[in-house]
Amino acid sequence: MGRQTETPERPKLVSIDEIINVLSHRPIATTRERGWNGVTVDLYRSLPEVSERYPALDHHLICYCLSGNARLVQGRNGVLHESLVAIGVSMLMPAGYDSLWEGSASATARLRIPTSLIASAAEQIGRRSSSAIEIRNVFETRDVVIERVAQILLAELQRKPHPAQALIVDQVSAALAAHLLRGYNAFEPLEQHELPSLGRFELARLTEFIEDNIGRSISLAELAAIVNVSRFHFTRLFKQSTGMTAIGFVERCRISRAQALISETDIPLAEVALMTGFADQSHFTRRFHRHVGCTPAAFARERGRRRSTRRAPG
Repeated sequence: MGRQTETPERPKLVSIDEIINVLSHRPIATTRERGWNGVTVDLYRSLPEVSERYPALDHHLICYCLSGNARLVQGRNGVLHESLVAIGVSMLMPAGYDSLWEGSASATARLRIPTSLIASAAEQIGRRSSSAIEIRNVFETRDVVIERVAQILLAELQRKPHPAQALIVDQVSAALAAHLLRGYNAFEPLEQHELPSLGRFELARLTEFIEDNIGRSISLAELAAIVNVSRFHFTRLFKQSTGMTAIGFVERCRISRAQALISETDIPLAEVALMTGFADQSHFTRRFHRHVGCTPAAFARERGRRRSTRRAPG
């Protein structure tokens, strides 16, 4: 008689009800007492120091960043991902993934989505086979639909209980499930999410910061923090919004300030170079010529001739 080999038991997946007792921290607000079906929402405050490992879940999880920004390392399926998690960023962890979280955690709304909700939505749109559904793991995304759904659910959480809420939450939960099937099913074509453009107010804040710090080195991380996005997203956002790179924009501001100083003061060119953040006069001269079409000395002589030809007031 042949020896039977024992198959190792798969670790038990943690349910939506159980996870609240597995985590080392407690939510400051939750929909659990409301008796709602569909998506469960837990609201957590920011955590300055995190170093946690959690077992796999039997449900899908979306963490939506509500405020601030924090450097966070996520680990799932043997992959580590480090990023600046900023306001408006969502993280999507499918069912069956254990996870690692290290660093700092922003204030988040955690949306817990039963797999049965996804299956129900799939059946309604004609995806009857569960083998054709696999929600992607996404470490970082800006998704306007997820953002709006999270905001609706949070708004209902802040309201007093009302019979209408069950209907609202059911519909919003179904919409979120359908959106995940459309945009995050591994068996569907990958959907590209367009980044929103930087608004006039955000560009004004960036320009003001650059002008106030024109005499020193300015990093992309500093600029990204002003508009609460990661450095990676900021680089793309800025190019999309202005048609030029952020570094190119900073240099243009430096050259503009240098032109003003040369035109309006008698400060030596070597000092102008340092005052506008250039490493030395040689570097300043090369970059000035590239932008203006002449050297700083030639620009100064031209401005000097213009000043000398002005008539004194009679």
